[in-house]
Amino acid sequence: MRRPADFAATVRRGPRSARATRGSVVVHLAPAPAADDEAGARGPLVGVVVSRAVGGAVERNLVKRRLRHALRELLAGVPAGARVVVRAQPGAARAPYAVLRADLAAALERVLAGPRRGAAHPR
Repeated sequence: MRRPADFAATVRRGPRSARATRGSVVVHLAPAPAADDEAGARGPLVGVVVSRAVGGAVERNLVKRRLRHALRELLAGVPAGARVVVRAQPGAARAPYAVLRADLAAALERVLAGPRRGAAHPR
């Protein structure tokens, strides 16, 4: 994903979107639109957001590279055409790669599992 509108549409909390926070990352997932058959052939659309709260430019770029690398390993379980936005939390720059990958795997697993029973509807 590259356009701000794509990020906004994925992060927007709707009845079909999901969000999970695990340690150093927040993962937003929006299912594939039903009419978008071309996007499904390519695989999921993924975006990474690392704000200035994470650190300086060097730290932000390091976190982005680590998250992208971990995503390559974990995207096999994401449905084709789905949109995924991964947002780094401020502590992500100090976390080792193994922790980032574990947090990302747990958050992806959580959003792919769907809403929990008895959980309140997201605001």
